[in-house]
Amino acid sequence: MKYIFISGGVISGIGKGITTASLALLLKSSGYKVAPIKFENYLNLDAGTINPIEHGDVFLCEDGTEADMDIGTYEKFLDEDMGKDNFVTMGRIYKTVIDKERRFEYQGKDVSAIPFVTNEIIERIEHLGKTKQADIVLIELGGTVGEYQNVFYYESARQLALKKPGDVVHIHVSYVPTPSHLGEPKTKPTQLSVMILNSMGIQPDFIIARGEKPLDARRIDKFALYCNVKPENIISNPNVYHPYEVPLILNKQKLAEKVLKELNLEVRSPDITKWKKLVNKIHKKKDKTIQIAIVGKYFDSGDYELKDAYSSLFDALDHASWKLNISIDFRLISAEKVEKKGVSIIGNPDGIIVPIGWGERGAEGMIKTASYARVNKIPYLGLCYGMQLAVVAFARDVLGWPLANTTENDPKTEYDVVHLMPKQRKYMQKRAYGGTMRLGAWQAKIKRNTLAYKIYKKTIISERHRHRYEFNDKFAKEFEKAGLVISARSTVENLCEIIELNQKDHPFYFAVQGHPEYKSRPLNPHPVFVRFLKEALKNSFA
Repeated sequence: MKYIFISGGVISGIGKGITTASLALLLKSSGYKVAPIKFENYLNLDAGTINPIEHGDVFLCEDGTEADMDIGTYEKFLDEDMGKDNFVTMGRIYKTVIDKERRFEYQGKDVSAIPFVTNEIIERIEHLGKTKQADIVLIELGGTVGEYQNVFYYESARQLALKKPGDVVHIHVSYVPTPSHLGEPKTKPTQLSVMILNSMGIQPDFIIARGEKPLDARRIDKFALYCNVKPENIISNPNVYHPYEVPLILNKQKLAEKVLKELNLEVRSPDITKWKKLVNKIHKKKDKTIQIAIVGKYFDSGDYELKDAYSSLFDALDHASWKLNISIDFRLISAEKVEKKGVSIIGNPDGIIVPIGWGERGAEGMIKTASYARVNKIPYLGLCYGMQLAVVAFARDVLGWPLANTTENDPKTEYDVVHLMPKQRKYMQKRAYGGTMRLGAWQAKIKRNTLAYKIYKKTIISERHRHRYEFNDKFAKEFEKAGLVISARSTVENLCEIIELNQKDHPFYFAVQGHPEYKSRPLNPHPVFVRFLKEALKNSFA
């Protein structure tokens, strides 16, 4: 088994995840079995309890693992499901070591960070490789070199290279800024970054230089001299129109072949024909632009507006738009602003989405949005919280229950149309929030002759879930009598999974309790998003 470590330098968010996924794609396309793993610095046991504004969209895996966005990147590039073995936090490492000490598994030894923490890290790497029967394990080290939080990850990389000489390659992804007042790329930040790596006993085999522009020969020669890396192993990775172009950029410089040579593996050329076709689709002139309004809770970060909290949703919409050869004009609308200023700020988009969310803040704005889309017959897609609040909106407007609500926001409401399930109530009483929701893949059975059946074209489906509140079935008859269609229920526990309106009453009013956005892939867009955009496209011509 071979190992590739990918570390980052100078700034966070430089693109280690995209680099890891791109190289994994190239190696897989060369006929090798690959397995990526992400090591995060934080002490949370997983990403499930982190505010999405703090660390971006929590990516939900098929097995229920709540992970970092990079795990979603791996899935999309490799078209493979990831899970608990592909994602590790420092908190989980520490907890495992402490739990083992408490169980006397170290037989009375003085448990120190080295080698016990580093052994645990290496064990996770080797376990993933064996479980996946991988030829090559790619290890993405979270954070930036020089941080105290990740020093044990780097020490593990050093130890594994000593343990398995010739089987380990280290790639350093670093930022090469081009200050506007100077007008040329500066190599010094990366030189210092590599110096820190050297001080930890690690000599990188490759440098991937991220920057606004491609590297020239002068900069490559500087890196080679001062960083002690072969010139041909200095890889230029400039900004591109879309991250899915990165495998093509790296492939032009024969990164996969060079890595295979360093690992003493048979050098093969990757077959990335399908990926090239995808990139051509992305760049192809689009037939039409449609406007999609997304009314969410997690766009605002101080004076800035971020998309990271809904990263998987934007990816899924992109995947579907490329299939239809249309472009999307996104309008990001704060649910709190809708709450305060009214639905007039939504305007007349071609489609409306209310995505995932938690808690009372902005919820009334989302409810008003669901009503606005229904009344004005604008194609509406509700995802998780967007489904629950569409139920609340219907109860208030159509059933005539103005105080209807979810018990998440009003525990004393008489019309608790969305409520906490008994199992979840036990967790909440213990303040056991992390990893206690309905998580991961759940199967559902779809009714025939429904919009859901037209979309999925089958009766048994599976979507990933991440929530603890559910549609309250005691009101199901009233809802259905008034025209709300419950078009899918879970095969276990018979829970409401999909609601919709009859297409005679509304062109597209569709909401799912699960998260189809987590299962969309660039080469295989999710049918829910494809159908939603088709209906929005029709609406744009109306």
